[in-house]
Amino acid sequence: MVHRNARLAVAGRMILVQRVLSGRPVAHVAKELGVSRTCAHRWVTRFRSEGPVGLHDRSSRPRSMPSATSSAVRERLLAARVEDRAGRDQLAARFGVSPSTASRIIARAGLPVLHELDPVTGIRIRASRRTNLRYEHDRPGDLLHIDVTKLGRIPDGGGWRLDGPTAIDHNRGRVRSKKLGMDCLHVAVDDHSRLAFVQVLPDEKGPTCAAFLLAAAAFFADHGITIRRVMTDNALNYRRSRDFQAALATLDAKHVLTRPHSPWQNGKAERFNRTLQDGWAYRRAFTSNQDRLDALEPWMNHYNYARPHTACGGQPPISRLTPTS
Repeated sequence: MVHRNARLAVAGRMILVQRVLSGRPVAHVAKELGVSRTCAHRWVTRFRSEGPVGLHDRSSRPRSMPSATSSAVRERLLAARVEDRAGRDQLAARFGVSPSTASRIIARAGLPVLHELDPVTGIRIRASRRTNLRYEHDRPGDLLHIDVTKLGRIPDGGGWRLDGPTAIDHNRGRVRSKKLGMDCLHVAVDDHSRLAFVQVLPDEKGPTCAAFLLAAAAFFADHGITIRRVMTDNALNYRRSRDFQAALATLDAKHVLTRPHSPWQNGKAERFNRTLQDGWAYRRAFTSNQDRLDALEPWMNHYNYARPHTACGGQPPISRLTPTS
């Protein structure tokens, strides 16, 4: 692991050492790589004394911390937090520590913030962005994540992304410009394999979402996957649409809803949306909206069948599927 503020990773440090040991001046190499001469000398010295191992980061933790908060104080502070639901400033004054220290102790213990708790019972009643639940279903099809994201359509010629910011009509408030509208990207991601299916559709109404679900089920069926549960947010086009509920019944799949205002619970779909935008939608400047749409299928094939995925051990999603899935 590289320290947060480090200018060079281990590979960069090795390059620095090799250039210095080849006879080049340390000052010149340091300037090339954007580090100080002191930093360059340090890595060269460590390499000479320890070899390649010396180029790895060392822990910044001191050997001793005589001013560290004792375990007894930490335990009493946490017990008071749970029992009295006191804020950090009150706890800091009561136990003789700084407010920032009290905050760190509470955060490291994983206790919820006060606004998430019922003021009467102390039970967590509100959604939190933090979660200790990291899950992955054992079989493909056990859970399908579904979501919709929107992209602005591209004008013919590519617009300002090709012509540059100076091409923007800054008087558009007085001269009405034609609105191109949005493309709705419906995405479905299998929880276990991360295999994904995407369609660009004109809207996100209930019948459209239902048709997408059936198309996604057919795509996954072609890969030997039977959908058993479907996770969505609480949008009405999922929760109250008769068409969408009928599609679920056709697939004999259970509908799983995320907690209101908690999009991170559908995190696999949300993260795929970001990957989709970075890898396809904003990867290059397209000359038209159709130009971008034409690039979607090749990118999806790359994502599903060739692109390494960290959740799949550096293999593409298709690697997690077998003929018996």
